Amino acid sequence: MLVLTRKKGQSIVIGDDIEVVLLEVEGDTVKIGITAPKEVQIVRKELLASVTEVNQEAAASKINSEQFKKLIQKNKKSL
Repeated sequence: MLVLTRKKGQSIVIGDDIEVVLLEVEGDTVKIGITAPKEVQIVRKELLASVTEVNQEAAASKINSEQFKKLIQKNKKSL
């Protein structure tokens, strides 16, 4: 792991087309901005872990078509 020290307004460049800018530091919270091509996926790590976990649970579950229909209807109502 590369560890860098940056001040507010400073940035780092990854490759030729990704820039990470330190926008704000407030207590233990850091706000960053990322400029990258549209084809580069940028996701918070905890969100990716959550989606992966849900996908694994879904792949392991076995429900019949009636249960699936009820689940879909329930999710539509909660939106």
